[in-house]
Amino acid sequence: MWLLIIKCSAESWDTHSKAFKAIADKYPATPLSSKKMKGDGQRIMEYQLENVNDVEEFIEECLTLNGFTATFESL
Repeated sequence: MWLLIIKCSAESWDTHSKAFKAIADKYPATPLSSKKMKGDGQRIMEYQLENVNDVEEFIEECLTLNGFTATFESL
């Protein structure tokens, strides 16, 4: 199991949320949390995936969106 953590600014979310949601729908990921931070409006989203290849592909696609970052760790 893998935990995928994706972050973006409020501005990036406003611009790319539809594209991000389309990317997320392509992968067998279980959403664990989605937070909008007070103050700057940064978004932090966490997903659980079973296959590390899916995690890596998900990250690659997210990084094509300006202002999005992603990391992952083993659960």
